[in-house]
Amino acid sequence: MNGESRRKEIVRQLLAAEQPISASRFAKKFSVSRQIIVGDVALLRAAGAAINATARGYVLAQERHGYVKKIVCQHTPEQIADEFMTILAFGGKIIDVVVEHPIYGEITGGLHIGTEREAQEYIKMYQNSHAALLSELTAGIHLHTIQCEDEAAFNAITQDLAKKGILYKE
Repeated sequence: MNGESRRKEIVRQLLAAEQPISASRFAKKFSVSRQIIVGDVALLRAAGAAINATARGYVLAQERHGYVKKIVCQHTPEQIADEFMTILAFGGKIIDVVVEHPIYGEITGGLHIGTEREAQEYIKMYQNSHAALLSELTAGIHLHTIQCEDEAAFNAITQDLAKKGILYKE
């Protein structure tokens, strides 16, 4: 399969996917290296494809429905599960994490976490990787884009995060 056909198939599979698809999984399917897939996705993005990279793999960007707003949090790495589960408990979806870096400016990492299972998988991956969270670059201060049903759900999320000391306060 040539590169153009492979890229068309990547987009087709992402359109049909209900879960993120990793570069490694694509590489195995197409019998190429993971780096070839990373390059394919870069070419697709340069051509205008709205592909997001998450910790669990690639997803197509979707139109956001409902109420979408950012929150500012500050917590230790040990509190990440409490943060995620609080947001999910009120029907929220965690779209991304954003930190302000002194050299690079704003750095955004796609999360796309909408279920407890996805949150648990992310946390397990973080613990097993021994990598640092983006928030560790900023003394735990970070933003999340949250998508939920309505403003009332968003307010419930922020109130509970504030009670737990996770919502950032000056």
